[in-house]
Amino acid sequence: MNTRRKQGGITLLGFVIVAAVVGFFIYIAIKLFPMYSEYYGVKSALKGLAAEPGVGNYEPRRINDLFFRRLYVSYSKNVKQEHVKLTRIDGGWQMDVQYEVRTPLVANLDVVGKFHATQNLIRSGEGN
Repeated sequence: MNTRRKQGGITLLGFVIVAAVVGFFIYIAIKLFPMYSEYYGVKSALKGLAAEPGVGNYEPRRINDLFFRRLYVSYSKNVKQEHVKLTRIDGGWQMDVQYEVRTPLVANLDVVGKFHATQNLIRSGEGN
């Protein structure tokens, strides 16, 4: 009796190729995670600032100080004073944070992330 067993599966070369592709995507995810983590820290700081009672009545200098204190707690290092813009609106302020993060990827290739967040700071403490 001649029984042949068919073997199924992946060859060593196929496994190496799949592992290289998966590894490359994991490497990119590791490089991008800090950028997006910082952006969510900025969004969180804006929401926390908007929840502050009477923040719409504060002076711009005090609002900036409170915002950057919240960013300091979340270890944000890419947002600078020149990236923050306060605009007077009915009932308070509108805070816009627009910044860019450049992270080296491979050799001379960089990943550039452009982030923009807006929050209304209303006198009653309710925000956008």
